[in-house]
Amino acid sequence: MAPDRPDRRLRRLVAAAALAPALTLAGCALGPDFKRPDGPPGDHVVAPPAAETLRAADRSQRFDRNADVPAKWWAGLGSRELDALVDDALAHSPTMAAAQAALRQSQDALRAGYGVFYPQIGANAGATREKSVFVLSHTPILIGPYNLATAGASVSYVPDIFGLQRRTVEGLRAQSDVQRYNVLAAYLSLTANVVNTSVARAGYQTQRDALRDIVLMQDDQIRIAKVQFEAGTAAYSAVVALQSQQAANAASVAALEQRIEQSEHLLAQLGGRTPADAPMPAFALEDLQLPAELPDTLPAVLARHRPDILAAEASLHAASAQIGVATADLFPSLTIGGTAGVSQSSVAGLLHSGISFWSAQAELAGSLFSGFSQWYSRRAAIDAYDQSLANYQQAVLAGLTQVADAMTALKHDAQALRAQTDALTAAQEGLKLTRANYEAGTAGYLDLLNADSQYQQARLGYVGAVAQRLQDTVALYAALGGGWWSDANPASVPIGVDHDHLR
Repeated sequence: MAPDRPDRRLRRLVAAAALAPALTLAGCALGPDFKRPDGPPGDHVVAPPAAETLRAADRSQRFDRNADVPAKWWAGLGSRELDALVDDALAHSPTMAAAQAALRQSQDALRAGYGVFYPQIGANAGATREKSVFVLSHTPILIGPYNLATAGASVSYVPDIFGLQRRTVEGLRAQSDVQRYNVLAAYLSLTANVVNTSVARAGYQTQRDALRDIVLMQDDQIRIAKVQFEAGTAAYSAVVALQSQQAANAASVAALEQRIEQSEHLLAQLGGRTPADAPMPAFALEDLQLPAELPDTLPAVLARHRPDILAAEASLHAASAQIGVATADLFPSLTIGGTAGVSQSSVAGLLHSGISFWSAQAELAGSLFSGFSQWYSRRAAIDAYDQSLANYQQAVLAGLTQVADAMTALKHDAQALRAQTDALTAAQEGLKLTRANYEAGTAGYLDLLNADSQYQQARLGYVGAVAQRLQDTVALYAALGGGWWSDANPASVPIGVDHDHLR
């Protein structure tokens, strides 16, 4: 029988190592298999359920169990300028870029982790010149100098008998899921902040304009009060009181101007631009629509939609995998491998003939005693899982609380807006009557200015109530998770997120 050639031995060695993953499949993965936590019980987020229609200022809102959050929920406000502002922020936000880079990093770490399931194959080649002395008897024998060239390959594999590698990769996959949900959380936070800040900016602008009108009217009031004082028909204290009110209103105008500019600076930051270069589309508060149908989601469904809850769940999964890693570390590990190659006195000779060599080895290694460090490492992993479970439960409770706060806030917003609407209607009617009396000569110009000032004050309260209702609607959409799941292929889902996986 012809002897095996070195290349044949090498091929057999590589083929045997290629079959080594079968040992992994034959093994068992120690530690708990992760089970997704049950969603919170109950049929409603708030009790009693908010089933009534919220009517105020000719605008109604109603909670509907069949309604869902649209993927681009901000489009329901009916402003193309706002839509463009959100799209621009999504395209240029450093926050989104950082979150997506972290996701890619976790995905690459996961791909690197999969390498443990495959044999590790190496190759080497070398050339040396040596001079050796051998002592076989009382007389040393000198050999050399001579040349020695070698070429070979090595294969090693660690069968995953107890699931150490599988649990490690499971943990990496869970960490990648954490980053996926962090991208969604950044996306939700960015869109909600842009919309909320834009609504606040529009409200500040409307209030500022109303206060400016009041300040201008108070100029006339002060002028008339001074005339009456000079005529001896009024005390000078009336002039001082009006001047004090005007100064306070002027200070309020300045404060609103500051809030408007701060809102614009924040919008620039959210959009990844400097305050001087950020586009600021103009839209009025009255241009924004109020969504009529609001979702009344199940608590268990909420837990499957909010990115922060999903991230906490993925962290819980990673902690579960670490228990398996620590458990498998209690048991010995097996390493198998081998080497094969040829040697010759010259490099060129390696291509034709040479002296072959090979070796095969298997090693079983484990700790006999390490001061119980591995045991307590497993206990620490269990404690970390308990902590992650508590954090998950806290995230669920916080999410439910935010949704409940937003739902009840909308109820009270409708009540406040109805009251402000009544006040505005009454002030408007009073202004109308005073103007009629002034034209008939039964009321003075100062009375007309006072009635107009009361109307503008009522308008301020009305504008604030309208803006608050819009902002609480935005808060509800954000608390519900933002609607990324509502479309099979939503353009608003951030790049880098596996939408099907998230479902």
